Parts: sequence; structure tokens; C-alpha cells
Amino acid sequence: MARRAGTPRLWHTLAARLFLSYLAIVVAGLTTMLVVSELAAPAAFSAHMAAMASAGTPADAAHAQGMDAELARGFQAAMGQAMVVAAGAALATAVGASLFVAARVAGPIGRLATASRRIAAGQFAERVAVEGGITEVIALAASFNEMAAALEVTERRRLELVGDVAHEMRTPIATLEGYLEGLLDGMVEPDPETWAKLHAEAGRLRRLVDDLQELSRAEAGQLALRPRPIDPADVARAAADRLAGPIQERGLTFALDAPAGLPPVLADPDRAVQILTNLLTNALRYTPAPGQVTLTLRAEGEAVRFAVADTGIGIATEDLPRIFERFYRVDKSRSRAPGAPRTGSGIGLTIARALVEAAGGHIRAESPGLGRGATFSVTLPVARHEPALTES
Repeated sequence: MARRAGTPRLWHTLAARLFLSYLAIVVAGLTTMLVVSELAAPAAFSAHMAAMASAGTPADAAHAQGMDAELARGFQAAMGQAMVVAAGAALATAVGASLFVAARVAGPIGRLATASRRIAAGQFAERVAVEGGITEVIALAASFNEMAAALEVTERRRLELVGDVAHEMRTPIATLEGYLEGLLDGMVEPDPETWAKLHAEAGRLRRLVDDLQELSRAEAGQLALRPRPIDPADVARAAADRLAGPIQERGLTFALDAPAGLPPVLADPDRAVQILTNLLTNALRYTPAPGQVTLTLRAEGEAVRFAVADTGIGIATEDLPRIFERFYRVDKSRSRAPGAPRTGSGIGLTIARALVEAAGGHIRAESPGLGRGATFSVTLPVARHEPALTES
């Protein structure tokens, strides 16, 4: 029967190699013992007999010399038999111990190999028992389980992402199909309002694709960033100006608290404005009128903190760790505020986190609970004062 491809030969396995190594050590020890005893025992025996003969009378000495040869032969024969029996018993014990130890070492590693093949086949829930009695094997099993858990989470998020993207695309595509069918059947008039709706839905699809592409580049570290010292107040004002109109239309109050004398931060100006714009857009989307959105800037050690606080619908405590995940806004606990515009792709916060981390900063979300507003904070590092480079 042909050996299955990928299956190692018996003597190529770890258990077999461990067994052979232990057996080689035992054989070497036994051989050394036999050789040394064969060389040393006769000389020692003769010296002992000579000492006994010299301690007696001359007649005793002559008698002892006559018996010396016979006793030496008998002693060597007895020693040989005893050594053979002892060597056999030692070898049997060593073989049993070697098999036991080899199985204890190779068994967990074999189970790890089997589990890794199952994970490669898509069974991400596979785990191995953390056992074996050997520190390194236990650490290897624990690391394997951590890797398997991370792969399982990654696969689950990948599937969720596919479902979320399909969900986000379904509405604009259905709207486009409905209007196009109506236009083809003559049930919908091709007036400017119809074309405007078609254009708006196509724009939603385009923004979704653009945001997904930007998120992919940000998480892969492929964004072209041009960091330089910038005034944090300028960044805050630029982001606030972008959303001044929508905030007023929603009937919200906006306040900017940017004290003078803040140190410059090291960041890409366009990306910094994009981060704050995403946070302000999120606050606008989930704050019902009448409400307030506040952007506060403060120096904190070697960083500047930008805090966007709103009086909106808030976030449940158990949902805070997931707030920066892709398409989190589809969760029913974070549904839109009444009357909020249906713009955005649902990954604005995810993009903001990726941009902040790429800039060497930190982002976090806080909320006292549902119905009590939320605060999103971003810290960007302060620009260190370094000598300017002179262009040649």
C-alpha cells in the first residue's frame, strides 16, 4: 500500500528520533561499562589475591599461586554472566522509559500538528489541551490556542464585513433599480427630482467604495502621510467650518473651546481635519435637536487632546469596546437620531481610528450610558522643536 503523501516515515517522526537518541545513549553507557569492567576487574582481582597470599605463610603463598589462575577464570565467567544479565535488565528499563518520555514529548506536538491542519482547512474553533508536563510544550500549546482564537475572530469579522457591505449596498441599489424600472415602464417621470435622487444614491455607493478603499489603505499602512507641525486650533476650526451648515440645519448648537497657546501637533493637516470631521459627523448623526456638540482642545503632557462631546443618544457600556468596529452604526443600540441624515458609509469612526494610530496618536470613546451623550477623544503628539533643514 502506497504511503499517503505528506505522511512522514515512522523513523522520521519526533517520537522515533527521541527513542533512538535515548537508546543510543543507553547502549553507549552499557558498552563503556562492559569494556571498563572487562579491563579493570582481572587486574583488581589479581592484586587482591596477591595481597592475601603475602599475608600468609610460604606454604599458603604457594597454594594461593596455584589457585590464582582457576579463581581468575571463574571470576571472569561469573562477572561476564552478571554483566550480561544486568545489561539486559538495564536495556529493557531504558527502552520502556525512552518510549514513555518520547510519547510525552511527541504526543502534544503531534496533536498540535493535527489541529494546525484542521485550522488550515477552515475549522477555526479547533483548540488543543494545554498539557504535557514540559514547560516549552505547554507554552507552545497556549500560544497555538491564542493564535487560533485570533484567527477565529478575524474570520468572524471578515464574514461580518461581507454581510455589512452587502447590507450597506442593498438600499442604494434597490432604490436605483426601483427608479430605473419605473423610468423604463413609464411609471416615473424623468424630471430633475428623479435624476437628483438617482444621483444621490449613486453618490452613496461611490462614498461607500471610497471609504472602504481608504480604510483598507489605512489599516495596511499604505496611506501617504505628510506630517508637519500644525496649529491644533486651525485644525479644529477647519473641521468645524466644514460642518457649520449641517449643524445649523439640524437645529444643533456648536461650541469650540480652543484656548490660546496650545503647542503645535505633528500630523498631516488634511488627515487631522478628516479625523475631526468624522467625529463631528458622528456626533451630528446621533444627536437629536435641540442638542449641543462641543469641540474642546487641551494640552496633556506631550500631546494635545481633541474631545468631541455631544448630548445625543449615548452608547451602552457593553458596546463601547466595539464602537470603532466597521459598520457599528447598524447595531440597534446605536440607531440614528430622529431626523438625522442618511449619509455616510458607517465606517467613519473606523477610518478615524486608523488615521489616528497612523499619526502616532490615540482615540477612545466614553459615554455615561444610553440617552446621556458621548465623548470621543483624540490625542495627537506634540511636535518636537528640531533644527530646520536648509535646502541646498
